[in-house]
Amino acid sequence: MSFPPTLTGTAPARRGRAGRIALWVVQVALAAVFLFAGISKLVGQRQMVALFGQIGVGQWFRYFTGFVEVSAALALLVPSVAVFGGVALVATMVGAIATNLLLGQSPLPPAILLLVAAAVVWTRRRQLFASRATQ
Repeated sequence: MSFPPTLTGTAPARRGRAGRIALWVVQVALAAVFLFAGISKLVGQRQMVALFGQIGVGQWFRYFTGFVEVSAALALLVPSVAVFGGVALVATMVGAIATNLLLGQSPLPPAILLLVAAAVVWTRRRQLFASRATQ
């Protein structure tokens, strides 16, 4: 049975102009959320210091998480590495969901961000495979 090239993955998926614009709007919004969240961790906002104190692994983890969030947010804004920013945010949000569950907090906010980051990764997944093919 023969499938059209777009179903077999041999030809790149074609998105229209509206699709590309929508993807960039989502990426910029996601980057803004994580820039804000990461910077609040890095500057030591009182609420973040308290939260990471509650987590109990030390304030170094607040800095690490802030660095990952800011780096991933910036990566989302660079087309050639946007997919890697999305992957980093997916992993970060999996950890955030687990942490929220352990602390008895709602996992809904990080779950929503996880879904948005996963959508970016899924949409840009060909970049992951292209980077592996060139190695």
